[in-house]
Amino acid sequence: MTEQRKNIRMPIRMHLEVSDIFKQDNVKVSNINAPIEVVDICRDGIGFVTTSMLPIGFYFNSRLEFKNSNNAINCVIQIIRQNRREDGLNHYGCTFTGMPAVFDYIFEEMEEEFRKNKAEKNAQAE
Repeated sequence: MTEQRKNIRMPIRMHLEVSDIFKQDNVKVSNINAPIEVVDICRDGIGFVTTSMLPIGFYFNSRLEFKNSNNAINCVIQIIRQNRREDGLNHYGCTFTGMPAVFDYIFEEMEEEFRKNKAEKNAQAE
């Protein structure tokens, strides 16, 4: 399957806790306490899995802390799609809202590392 995204989707493992979600028209849902596991990331957004049901179109505040560096991003994430996996978890696709270009260097480093690791794996398979 060929990646059709503008930016490379890279596998990653992060754990987040979503407590509150909101919509732009001041609708807020509190005390959700949904543990989520981020499974992939790109410059445009994240994919995550959770046992919780979260509404499409809502936003949440997040702090993404990257293990391989001292970098962290405080951002707003919008839930844009959801599907149920065979293992019973809900898989969500989300987009970053208003991500400042100043964070591009974090994704450039991640993409470079991802390409390097992928090339090494391909060379070993040959």
